[in-house]
Amino acid sequence: MIEQQLAGLLAREAIRDLPLRYCDCVWRDDIDGIIDLFAGDGSFTALYAGKESAITGHDDLREFYITSAPLMPRPYIHNHVIELHDDESASGRCYLDLRSAKNNMGWIGAGYYNDEYILTVDGWKFQARLFNALHMEDLPASWSDI
Repeated sequence: MIEQQLAGLLAREAIRDLPLRYCDCVWRDDIDGIIDLFAGDGSFTALYAGKESAITGHDDLREFYITSAPLMPRPYIHNHVIELHDDESASGRCYLDLRSAKNNMGWIGAGYYNDEYILTVDGWKFQARLFNALHMEDLPASWSDI
């Protein structure tokens, strides 16, 4: 019983660290660091104004984050909720306030992430990030179909 509780706490802490590291990597323009947080077949999907843009796999994710870097986003994540499904999968939700370093840290957006997490040989990773953009003042060029 205690072993299960401890394993659950350790999993939650590792999962809770993913969005924090994600934001830290975005702040530092560490594209490789961002990509390393995703499973090999991981995906990022953005929803805005009823339209969707989806990117899957490390190569396409890298291209997306490189083309998004000129926005100079500075994310603030909060209210992270995690649900463990079993020893190797979980889901969660966290909320985002987004500012822009290129615009004197002005507010450029808000939304929330619905995440799916998976335990890999390298630890917990994002299997899927679904960003629900509730408000965006500026969009990455790679969101041209949104």
